[in-house]
Amino acid sequence: MAETEAMSNDSSSPSNRLDLGVPRWDQSTFTGRFKHFLNITDMRLSVCNDKQLEDAKGLVTNYKLGLEPPGTTEEQLWHAQKVYMSAFHPDSGEKQNVIGRMSFQVPGGMILTGCMLQFYKTIPAVVFWQWANQSFNALVNYTNRNAASAITNKQIGMSYVTATSSALVAALSLNSLTKKAPPLVARYVPFVAVAAANCVNIPMMRQQEVLHGITVYNEQGQELGKSKKAAKKGISQVVLSRISMTVPGMCGLPIVMERLLRYNWFRQVAWSHAIFQTAACGAFLIFMVPFGCSLFPQKASIAVHKLEPELRDEIYSKYGDGIQKVYFNKGL
Repeated sequence: MAETEAMSNDSSSPSNRLDLGVPRWDQSTFTGRFKHFLNITDMRLSVCNDKQLEDAKGLVTNYKLGLEPPGTTEEQLWHAQKVYMSAFHPDSGEKQNVIGRMSFQVPGGMILTGCMLQFYKTIPAVVFWQWANQSFNALVNYTNRNAASAITNKQIGMSYVTATSSALVAALSLNSLTKKAPPLVARYVPFVAVAAANCVNIPMMRQQEVLHGITVYNEQGQELGKSKKAAKKGISQVVLSRISMTVPGMCGLPIVMERLLRYNWFRQVAWSHAIFQTAACGAFLIFMVPFGCSLFPQKASIAVHKLEPELRDEIYSKYGDGIQKVYFNKGL
C-alpha cells in the first residue's frame, strides 16, 4: 500500500512514468482485457459532459508531453485515461457520438433487448423494435469501425438498409413459422433475428475493409500494407463478440419468463414484465459487454504466411524472417 501511494504521489518521476497510450491492464490475457473493457464500458461514462471529456484528453495529452500539473496523482491519470478511451476513437482520436460509444451499450442495449423480448408477438411491434435495434447497431458499428478505412454515405445507407431488412425478414419469417410452436420457442425469435442481422450489419458497415483491406503494422507500429484476410478475421471476431453479448439475456430470460408465468401473481402484474426484462438485460449486459469485447484482443494479429501472396512476399523481401506476425485494429 505504501509503495502504491508513493507511486501515485510521484507520477512525474522519470522512473515512474505511465504509458497512457496503452490500456492499464495486460491485453494479451482475457483477464486483462476484461478489466480494461469493464473499466471503459462503465455506463456512467456516457453522461460525461464535453468539459469533462476535454479535460481528460488534455491531461492525457499533457502527461505524454511531460507537462501535467504539479502534484498530479497516478489515480487521476488512470481516471483521465479511462474517460479518454471511452469517448475518443483509438485510431483517429476523434470524439465519438454518445450513442455509438461502448459505454452506452448497457443503457441502450438493455432498453432495446428488453423491449424485443417483451414485444415479439405482433408484426408492428416486431418491425419497430427490430428497426430500432438495427439503427442502434448500425451507429455503434460505424462509430467503432477501423477509422483507417473510409466509407461513403451511400455505403452507410446501403449497409443500414440491408442489415435492417435482414433482421426484419428473419424475425417475421420465424414469427410465422413458430405460431404453432410452444411459447418458449417463439421467445427465441428476437435472438435469432439479432444474430442474423449482426452477421450482415457489421460486414456491410465495414465493407471497405473487406474490399480493399485493412492496414496492418509491425510490432513497432510501422505500416506494412493492407490485407483483406486480416479484415475478414477482424470482422468475424467482432461478429462473434457482439452475438456473445446478447446470449445470456436473450437466451436465458425466455426460460425465466416461461417459468415465472406459471405463477398467478406474476401473470397478474403483466405491466411489470417489460420492466423486469429490461432490468434483467441491463444486469447481464454490465458484464457481457466487457466479456464480449474481451474475447479477442483489439490489437489483433495474423501470421505473415497467412496473408495475401503479394503482401506476404513484399514483407519477406523487405524484412526476411524478421516479422512473423502483423497487427491491426479489429474494431469493437
